[in-house]
Amino acid sequence: MLTEFNLFGVFMAPIVVYALAALPLTMCVRFVLWWSGMLGWFWHIALFEVSLYVCILCLLILYI
Repeated sequence: MLTEFNLFGVFMAPIVVYALAALPLTMCVRFVLWWSGMLGWFWHIALFEVSLYVCILCLLILYI
């Protein structure tokens, strides 16, 4: 069950922590895709990056 996180006396919703954890993971995946040249396969790169972030965020929420 998801519980609130205490950050110096401020209770934060779990989605905030997951959203912050998803950022570096998304950046790492994005770097690997850029380095391998596969990022150029997508028609709208910004839309792909947002959808990649949302997918990683959903996976974090489901499996952690």
